Amino acid sequence: MTTSAAPDRADIGIIGGTGFYSFLDDPQVVEVDTPFGRPSAPISIGEVGGRSVAFLPRHGERHQFAPHRVNYRANLWALRSVGVRQVLGPCAVGSLKPEHGPGTFVVPDQVVDRTWGREHTVYDTEGPVVHVGFADPYCPRGRATLLNNASPETGVLVDGGTLVVINGPRFSSRAESQWHAAAGWSVVGMTGVPESSIARELAMCYSTVCLVTDHDAGVEGGESVSHVEVVRQFGANIDRLKSLLRDVISTLPEPETDEEATCACRRALDGIELPITLP
Repeated sequence: MTTSAAPDRADIGIIGGTGFYSFLDDPQVVEVDTPFGRPSAPISIGEVGGRSVAFLPRHGERHQFAPHRVNYRANLWALRSVGVRQVLGPCAVGSLKPEHGPGTFVVPDQVVDRTWGREHTVYDTEGPVVHVGFADPYCPRGRATLLNNASPETGVLVDGGTLVVINGPRFSSRAESQWHAAAGWSVVGMTGVPESSIARELAMCYSTVCLVTDHDAGVEGGESVSHVEVVRQFGANIDRLKSLLRDVISTLPEPETDEEATCACRRALDGIELPITLP
């Protein structure tokens, strides 16, 4: 493993979640500082399927940052600073639907934010106020590429659904879980916001694949959720997830320059006067 003082460049960023602390073989390790402090860990940069990839463990190298303590602003800013414009943010979730059991991959198309106390914007300095559109939280090209890479190993990828993000670090009560399910939401996690919304503020394409580790408490078939079981289920399925991500990386559309980009995610800041200069 080598270390570099000057950042290399990467096309695609992977933010790994619970139990996902490494992805690349023999990466170059890049230390990045940001206006919001240090990211969760140094960025690892390497090659996957002929593409340059930056990997960042969301919770730190030792899983030392609880969901509400993750420096989401620094993580996304750091990835953008090394050239990343397309981010894949896999995460562990509980299922709110009996038919989606442990091991299911869900590719949501909507998100509901039930977090509080987190830093939700990079634009909190004095200056012009910045409002970005978030009606469709996930990059359509990223979602399509994920869904197109379903295989016998991954099984069927569930197309669509709503990820509800709770603050954590505790799991839901049965009443909360039943409330979420009654609202028609699909899965529940703790890290999807503000990760996805900050990516949009930075005009980055962002999409996620949710790995179901359990049925949430209160859902038919669901018992009290335990941290140990979540980690066990994620570990049992980590190779499937990594295989899916490698296939997705090799088939994602080639990155466009900021000037040439046509994706709505990349054009999210068009016409907006920004109070800060982006990396």
